[in-house]
Amino acid sequence: MTTDSSLIIIPARGGSKGIPRKNIKNFCGRPLIHYSIDVARRIAPDNHIILSTDDDEIREVARLTGLAVDYVRPAELGGDSVGSREVILDAMDYADRKGIIYNKVVLLQPTSPLRKVADVEGCISLFSDYTDMVVSVTEASCNPYYDCFETDFDGSLHISKGDGHFTRRQDAPKAWQYNGAVYVIRPDSIRRMPMGEFPRRIPYEMPKSRSLDLDTPIDWIIAENIMNSHADR
Repeated sequence: MTTDSSLIIIPARGGSKGIPRKNIKNFCGRPLIHYSIDVARRIAPDNHIILSTDDDEIREVARLTGLAVDYVRPAELGGDSVGSREVILDAMDYADRKGIIYNKVVLLQPTSPLRKVADVEGCISLFSDYTDMVVSVTEASCNPYYDCFETDFDGSLHISKGDGHFTRRQDAPKAWQYNGAVYVIRPDSIRRMPMGEFPRRIPYEMPKSRSLDLDTPIDWIIAENIMNSHADR
């Protein structure tokens, strides 16, 4: 187990439109939520792990791992329109009331079951006094210098960035996208501002093979195929 003062938050609301009840749906023989709990326990002790859910069934499925699930997310934080920041802040307030001491918040979304412990440890290793957040990324599928376009006032396309003169993708500057797997956040930073406003965000690169965020049934099928083809991962 890595020794540090992390507070691990696993957000798992009950509603899900793309894949109904996905957080407790069977993924390669186990409920999806169990994968993130397993990773969290390799990073921090159980009393530093908060499963944030508004759903009793998710809470009971999580308890099958032996994790105590005492925190109850308020019902008003369970809707589609609620952002991650509100969920994180409420869990932090709970941890503060319980006297849990931590200097970083690690957010592990259950929809990234291909994430490894090493990915979380890699993000934590990049965290310093000068960062607001370390976030896992993968190379973007669309590059704004090469094949990502916007429309002009007349409806015609123009390249999103640059002059459009790159003829090979590998010559264009790399572009990154969040993959949703790991966020390591400075507590005072998220209390002061939304994550999208953090001025000091450090990327931790993950390969596309571990960067699937399960949002649609197609994502689920692909992720299970990857997991089954790497049984020794």
